[in-house]
Amino acid sequence: MSNVRTVSETKRDFYKHHTRPINSIYRRVVEELMVEMHLLLVNVDFRYDPIYALGVVTSFNRFMQGYRPEKDRESIFEAVCQAVGGNPQQYQQDAERLKEMARGLSGSELISWFSSPTPLHGALDLSTIVTAIASNPKFKYSRLFAIGLYSLLEQSDPELVKNQQQVTEALQQISQALNLDQEKLQKDLELYRSNLEKMAQVQTVIEDAIKADRKKREQRAQDKDQSATPPGADQSNHSQDLANFSKGY
Repeated sequence: MSNVRTVSETKRDFYKHHTRPINSIYRRVVEELMVEMHLLLVNVDFRYDPIYALGVVTSFNRFMQGYRPEKDRESIFEAVCQAVGGNPQQYQQDAERLKEMARGLSGSELISWFSSPTPLHGALDLSTIVTAIASNPKFKYSRLFAIGLYSLLEQSDPELVKNQQQVTEALQQISQALNLDQEKLQKDLELYRSNLEKMAQVQTVIEDAIKADRKKREQRAQDKDQSATPPGADQSNHSQDLANFSKGY
């Protein structure tokens, strides 16, 4: 009998850690990330590494941007990590250390570093990790690992990632250094950027709808104030109107 956890068990664990409902638009984002992490972590060839962690953190932050209530974002992220047996603090800390490392290098320096990794101050001995990845024929590549690499480029040289040709050339060099499938890496990141654009459009629509609804409610309240029942009128009807109005909040 297999002891490998199922996706259903992971999802149940998530909702034990985060008990508040999740906005329906974002629920799919959360569950897809969680399932992706689950499938990786039950794979015998997968090994946790800081680049993967940066991909997880970046993906969550980008796709959950604008989530309301904002205070729930931290709880949701922690629940995702805990549901797959991970430590949310480790993910966050490893991601932040890598971003600091990348910000200390130019884009060209970072790209060259992958070809001949050397120890970097405060970088979790990333040189050893990268060397092990490059020499491991069974390394379990993932979309989240690709996002982590892309995030390093963003931190190191924000202008570079705005130039498609430069990004393509940079990823080509990095994929060769790490012995990754360049075509797969490029496709995963193209899909990632495309999905980010779609999510940004959805978030804009949501914000516009919230503003329009708020304006409508404010106008409704103003209209009610102006047509307030004069003294001596039937107060029961007015009270009922207020009760009905409050249901709109």
